[in-house]
Amino acid sequence: MSMNIFRLAGDMSHVFSIIVLLLRLRVAKNAQGISIRTHELFLLVFVTRYLDLFTTFYSVYNSVMKILYIGSTASIIYTIKFQEPIKSTFDKSQDTFLHWKFAAAPCAVIALLTHLIGSGFSDFDFMELVWTFSIYLEAIAILPQLIVLQRYREVENLTGNYVFFMGSYRFLYILNW
Repeated sequence: MSMNIFRLAGDMSHVFSIIVLLLRLRVAKNAQGISIRTHELFLLVFVTRYLDLFTTFYSVYNSVMKILYIGSTASIIYTIKFQEPIKSTFDKSQDTFLHWKFAAAPCAVIALLTHLIGSGFSDFDFMELVWTFSIYLEAIAILPQLIVLQRYREVENLTGNYVFFMGSYRFLYILNW
């Protein structure tokens, strides 16, 4: 894997978005305006995309970033679901997007169809299938967060910054490709 300025800037934007969100949770001590469903989707994205951690070594940087993404996303989910007083401030009624039904399942079906059409049954590769799934799912994983922001109508600065840096991360990765 080659490193270029867009990939590095994308990774740093992603890391910064995570730091901003964790800072927001710790300082504000509330989860209002945050979608846990977006983070559950991102965790699924990272776990499926980075299964190669167990099979292929690319670089220390690459391995550290993969572990950081999985660990920090799991930490965000844990913090919102289980840590007081943040847990008490999470408004489930605002975060109602049926993410397993309308995001994960359709992406899994599309990934399977794409993979079977592209390589057929004889060249079936599970790692390639889950990587394809992660690409499709990542494209829509932010939707629950955007819906929550629309419902709240007022966006806190740190929450807005988090969404901005997540968008920057995706834009810079597009330039990387």
